[in-house]
Amino acid sequence: MPRLALLAPRYWPTWLMVMPFSVLPFLPWRLQFACGRVIGRLARRLAHRRRAITETNLARCFPDMDANKRERLSREHFESLGIGLVETAIGWWAPDWRLRSRVEIEGQEHLQKASKAGRGVLMLTAHFTTLELGGRFLALEHPVMVVYHPHENPVIDHLMSSRRYAHGDGIIQRGDLRNMLLSLRRNAIIWYAPDQAYVRKGWVAAPFFGNPAPTNTATSRIAQSTGAAVIPFFVKRLPNGRYRLRILPPLDNFPSGDHEADAARVNAVLEEGIREAPAQYLWSHDRFKLFRRPVRSTPPRNKS
Repeated sequence: MPRLALLAPRYWPTWLMVMPFSVLPFLPWRLQFACGRVIGRLARRLAHRRRAITETNLARCFPDMDANKRERLSREHFESLGIGLVETAIGWWAPDWRLRSRVEIEGQEHLQKASKAGRGVLMLTAHFTTLELGGRFLALEHPVMVVYHPHENPVIDHLMSSRRYAHGDGIIQRGDLRNMLLSLRRNAIIWYAPDQAYVRKGWVAAPFFGNPAPTNTATSRIAQSTGAAVIPFFVKRLPNGRYRLRILPPLDNFPSGDHEADAARVNAVLEEGIREAPAQYLWSHDRFKLFRRPVRSTPPRNKS
């Protein structure tokens, strides 16, 4: 869509909604987090369907957890979701110098070594609430291309794609396998989160927190086709307003030639990262929608 068309009156409400967020990156971090928590608490009260999905997912993935703890985890998740919205604004508009003072990066040697091999790198992660800021942190030190799903709102899509392009080495629309393969063969570093699977094709049922989940097999197929290294990385929001970005060693003996086994391995790696900061994972996404079944739940304790 031409940029001038985005100024049409029907898009004014979106612009009015977005404009205040462009100021948030320049507020003190405590105020940023406070705004995010308020947004998340409101969302939990108003977004009934997402709250129900979150609570179902938590009951499915943590069946032995006390129900009161799961309730607290649900509240923390929505607060994290609200903070993640603020972090999206930070990722889009904050200057590099402001971000560098907020993040500690571990394991850069793994990425540097893989990049020198010249076969491209898939930076493997999951859909955390820190997703947008995590990609920006990675791009501070390395030229990173981002795989993204176009947004249905043209204004949001324009802002998302343009800001990611401005801070990275390019963008690739989800499903554009040809561009991804060509980029990896040119030794690109690609930010990649495969945990929201395509449900039409290219997936298998692989365990995720002990439950069968539709899991994309593209990770092993892409690595097999290009020889690219697959390097997991995770971003954790810390209580003091800082962040830790951990880059892990490349997956060894990957791909194995067995797409189902590889999908299970990817899920296991992501699950390990999620357990480090469970409230920061996107539990409000309906991860198990193709495999619905009753969940075992522990009744809340009597607080009296």
